[in-house]
Amino acid sequence: MIELLGAFTLIVLGYVIGSIRVVDQGDEALVQRLGQYKRTLKPGLNFVIPILDTVMVETIREQILDIVPQKALTRDNVPIEVDAVVFWQILDLRKAYYAVEDLEEALKQLVTTSLRAEMGQLSLEEAISSTSRVNQALLRQLDKATANWGVKVIRVEVQEIILSQALRDSLEKERTARSEKQATLSRTEATVQSISELADALQKHPNSQEVLRYLVARDYMNASMEISRSDNAKIVFMDPKALNEAITDLISPAEFDQGAGGGSGNGAT
Repeated sequence: MIELLGAFTLIVLGYVIGSIRVVDQGDEALVQRLGQYKRTLKPGLNFVIPILDTVMVETIREQILDIVPQKALTRDNVPIEVDAVVFWQILDLRKAYYAVEDLEEALKQLVTTSLRAEMGQLSLEEAISSTSRVNQALLRQLDKATANWGVKVIRVEVQEIILSQALRDSLEKERTARSEKQATLSRTEATVQSISELADALQKHPNSQEVLRYLVARDYMNASMEISRSDNAKIVFMDPKALNEAITDLISPAEFDQGAGGGSGNGAT
């Protein structure tokens, strides 16, 4: 009798222990009884029917899905690779388990398809400069597509757009040429402005010819000194007469204007 009572006690104790399921905070669990869904267990102490019930625990915390860099073509047919990461969370464990065969694989396929489609709508420049726009567009698409799966796509981040080495070299040359062109334009504008200011000043100066001779001679001497400092310095000969004629040609129009004005005045007298 005592042996039977002891055996019965052990059976009851084993049944009670077997029926206890503790679900940790941040997790939930599905209960299937004979292959059919029965209920969802929340965090804390729960009881199930041993042998008949199968318990499947799943996290409902935020998860990260790291996407392998995907090849894509931009709107202007430039081949690129896009590295992205998706942050998502299960909101309805029952839907997440029963609505789709392999939730994580389905998410991965959906992200890669959406990523390629979005990149195909942008030029290379837009894709590189507007990653936040791409992130928001992908988030809207994925959040809408996964609504029936019981999950929430929290955010999408395009971490890097990878270009081939040949394309990077080509873009760098283009940027360098654009910078040099801009610098040349700036120097040209500054030179034109300086010449204009110098011309105005010389027209107002009573000894404009002497001033211009001095400026030309000074620049000539400075240039000669720079040439002499060079490792491959060369001797440059310049005909002083030609230099003087060049200066006279620069000055003569202004003097002619002044002389014409003065002659008109004398004629009036």
